[in-house]
Amino acid sequence: MSDAFTVLWTHDTCRALRKAGRVGERPPVAFSGVHSSLPAWTGARAGDEVYALHVNRREVFVVSRMRVIDMGRRDCCGIAPAAWEDPAYPGHGDWSMLGAGGCGAEAVHVDATPVRFDVAVPGGLLTRLAWRNRRGQTRGLKYVVDGLLERSVSLQGFYRLTSESADELAELVDGTAL
Repeated sequence: MSDAFTVLWTHDTCRALRKAGRVGERPPVAFSGVHSSLPAWTGARAGDEVYALHVNRREVFVVSRMRVIDMGRRDCCGIAPAAWEDPAYPGHGDWSMLGAGGCGAEAVHVDATPVRFDVAVPGGLLTRLAWRNRRGQTRGLKYVVDGLLERSVSLQGFYRLTSESADELAELVDGTAL
């Protein structure tokens, strides 16, 4: 059985996606890391879904839903760097803003929906979203006031959704397909 996760894409990441003209395109890769600026996709396996979220003006948006194909370097990633100043994943230069240069970055090949910034998570759903840890304990999203997210700290990282929340996010994304 596959799991679903969320990862928060920062303003810088989303700005870079827009600037590079990636809106409407499907990312073939994302990156996992060892630093909080590029969360480790711990626990994700092939077949799992990852919802890339973005917070803008207190609204939460689903930027892309990515199904993990595999993790690690493949031929498409390009030649591994020989020196620190060499690009880590030259084969994915078009998508480097997703974390290719991050601390300990590892490629995660994905089958993704197109990048978009118009799929807002309704306020009612924000209050119902829940994540579960390895021990089975669940937690909701903090700082939701009047259907808006006051602080994004509870989204920062890579977290496993409950099956109910994963189903609701899937319905949202499927209901707004292009």
